[in-house]
Amino acid sequence: MAHEAHRKAAEHHEKAAAHHHEAANHHEAGDHEAAHEHSVKAHEHSTHAHNHSSEAHVRSQDHAHAHAD
Repeated sequence: MAHEAHRKAAEHHEKAAAHHHEAANHHEAGDHEAAHEHSVKAHEHSTHAHNHSSEAHVRSQDHAHAHAD
């Protein structure tokens, strides 16, 4: 299951990056409200990515310890 958590983390990192790009584009265009909205979405996806990364790390360690015994 660690692989699924890694996959979900990667998907959220990609979504966060896309929202960061959109925020930058809106900011450059002077649309600060839209930029802020995309920044908030980027932060949300970054948080989800972090949570999935942490879960994957724990599961990978559990798997490694189970096979070390």
